Amino acid sequence: MANTEQFPGVAALLEVMQRLRDPESGCPWDLQQTLTSLIPYTIEEAYEVAAALTEGNLAEIKDELGDLLFQVVFYTQLTSEQGQFTFDQVAQQTADKLIRRHPHVFAESSAQSDAEIKAQWEQIKQQERAAKGETASVFNGIPDNLPSILTAQKLQKRAASVGFDWDNIVPVLAKVREELAEVEHELNAQRLDKEALADEIGDVLFAVVNLARHAQVNPEHALRRTNHKFKQRFQAIEQRLAERNTAATELSLAELEQEWQLVKAQLKTAAND
Repeated sequence: MANTEQFPGVAALLEVMQRLRDPESGCPWDLQQTLTSLIPYTIEEAYEVAAALTEGNLAEIKDELGDLLFQVVFYTQLTSEQGQFTFDQVAQQTADKLIRRHPHVFAESSAQSDAEIKAQWEQIKQQERAAKGETASVFNGIPDNLPSILTAQKLQKRAASVGFDWDNIVPVLAKVREELAEVEHELNAQRLDKEALADEIGDVLFAVVNLARHAQVNPEHALRRTNHKFKQRFQAIEQRLAERNTAATELSLAELEQEWQLVKAQLKTAAND
C-alpha cells in the first residue's frame, strides 16, 4: 500500500497542517477551529470546485481541488489530535470500500452492464448498512442537510432500486405536465393558499428532477449551467447599457427583453465561431 513518501505533495500538505495547528507556533485562527466550525468553509469550497468545473478553467480547477483537499486534511488533523483517526486511515478505509463495492473490477463478478453494476452497488451498500445495524429502509444513509435537488435525486434513485419507478420517460413527462396543471389550479383559485401553492411547486420541482434522472441529465449541473448562462447574458446587457450611460431600471420590460434577445443571439454566434 502506498504511503506519503511516495506522494511528497501529500506529505508536505500534512506537515503544513500540523504546523498550522502547533499549540505554540501555529496560526491563531486555525487553532480556534473545530469539526463543526469548518462546515461552512467545506460547503463553500465544494461549490467553488463545482463552479470551476463548470467554467472549465483547468488552472482554477486545480486550485479549487487543492482547497477542498485541505478541508479533508484539516478535519483529519483535528480527529488525529483527538486520538480518533488519521488522514491515512480515512484514505485506506475509502480504498477498501471502493474495492468492496467494485467486485466486477477487483473480484469475481458477472456484472457487466451499467444496470447490473448499479444494482450490485446498491445491494452492497444495503449489506453495509445492515452490518452497521441500521433500521431497514431504502433511504438509510441519505443525509438530511443535502441540497434539495440532490436529496430528491437520491430519494428517487433509492426508490427505483427496489422497483418503484417508471420504465420509460413518457409517463415522467406526463407527471411534470400534471404537476404544472395543479400549480395553475392553485394560482387560479378564488382564494390563494400559499401553503398549497408551495406544495404544488415542490411537486413540480421533484417531478422535473425525476425527468432529468430519466433523461440521464444531472439536474444540479444543468441548473448550474443555466444560472451561469443567465448571469452571463444579463451582465452583457448591463455592459451594453453602460456603454450608452443607461441603467437597466430606465428601460421597460419590453426594451429589456429586446436587449436580452440581441445578447442571446450575439453570444450564440460567438460560441459557434
